[in-house]
Amino acid sequence: MSTTNSATHLPDDPPSGPTSTATDDARALRRMQFGWYVNDWANAAFSATVLTVFLGPYLTTVAKDAADAAGNVHPLGLSIRAGSFFPYTVSCSVLLSVGVMLLTGTVADRTGRHKELMCGFAYVGALATMGMFFLSGDRYLLGGALLVVANISYAVSVALSYAYLPGLASPDERDKVSSKGWAYGYAGGGLLLIVNLALFQGHDAFGLDSGTAVRICLASAGLWWALFTVVPLLRLPSRAGVAPSPATGTAPDGRAAGGSLRELARTLRGMREHPLTLLYLAAFLCYNDGIQTVVSQASLYGSEELGMEQTSLVIAVLLVQIVAIGGALLLGRIAHRHGAKRTILGSLVGWVVTLALGYFMPAHQPVWFYALACMIGLVLGGSQALSRSLFSHLIPPGREAEYFSFYKVSDRGTSWMGPLVFGLAYQLTGSYRSAIISLLVFFVIGFAILLKVPVRRAIEAVGNPVPERL
Repeated sequence: MSTTNSATHLPDDPPSGPTSTATDDARALRRMQFGWYVNDWANAAFSATVLTVFLGPYLTTVAKDAADAAGNVHPLGLSIRAGSFFPYTVSCSVLLSVGVMLLTGTVADRTGRHKELMCGFAYVGALATMGMFFLSGDRYLLGGALLVVANISYAVSVALSYAYLPGLASPDERDKVSSKGWAYGYAGGGLLLIVNLALFQGHDAFGLDSGTAVRICLASAGLWWALFTVVPLLRLPSRAGVAPSPATGTAPDGRAAGGSLRELARTLRGMREHPLTLLYLAAFLCYNDGIQTVVSQASLYGSEELGMEQTSLVIAVLLVQIVAIGGALLLGRIAHRHGAKRTILGSLVGWVVTLALGYFMPAHQPVWFYALACMIGLVLGGSQALSRSLFSHLIPPGREAEYFSFYKVSDRGTSWMGPLVFGLAYQLTGSYRSAIISLLVFFVIGFAILLKVPVRRAIEAVGNPVPERL
């Protein structure tokens, strides 16, 4: 799309004609892209500060304070190890979010209110995150409840934001735009982590104990999320993706819920007509569940198994955020030359190597932990950004929010199989090293399935234009 106006006008001659129209369209597109990038900047704070760094170790400590003599807590009458409460809660929140995401995605495609729903769930999640300031003492149930609400809201909001991608870039530019969005996310999450690291490191100078400092850091992620969500609220259009088709057009508000339930049932049945899309989705759900479990449980592994202090954990995650910016952009460039599928497969090999090195990581050695963090950052952003853009090609036009709701079952912060396996491995062995190495199965199976996906044929099957390189 051209951004240069080649026509010459006198100062009092208003621009007109197809060239000025193209320029206006290009300007409007850049405005929408920026709003979409800032949405990643806003919600990445929850993923980085809450899920990846502070909440896992802190909520585990709170659960241990509430545990009985055997080290167990009893939520809803169940008896579980206090150390398994956080991963189990993450899994529970994701299982609950599945139905909410699918129904909301269908409502969004049916009514065209993608932005209103996306930002509405973002603000619910932000408020729940700010409420984590009150998580103190032995209130592990409060922490679990707030985590469930915040993570469901986060999952739904991000799934709806993904639906905008097909309308923000041409097929050949989609990897680049998706990678840039992830880079914005890691930059935003990293910037807030720098501030939180300074607060936590200097909490004594501010007259705070470590627990209060952690609770302020948790609440700051919610405040950050709420403030920057204003930008996509102002810059994105209400409807995402392509122009509505008759099947996805706006419905009267009074019939939206019931009609969307019927539409959801049709979507579930209709997905069987695109088995290659489902095959790719199965591969993604598998390997990305492993990725997200590594990310969400890394701080718990570092603190409980490797004996890392909270400051070292924050520095490590900050390194992940910084390196992931370059990693997302680098893998985006590699994909432009060699194709997204090949680049994703290569990144999965990198994940297997990284996980194996993590298993043998010596305890109480921050330098090695930082090196591992850099390895994670290098493959993290690119593998996720390219997976998102590749999947956008496999969605039937007009069904973006619904299909991305299925996709989001295993995206940032929403994995459930991995945390469940991780928690069970620790429950059975009492070793976080056994728990972390158990995740290898997700990468191996995901690699094998993705290898079998004929991407070009899958894109043609849903009626989308095929990019030059895949």
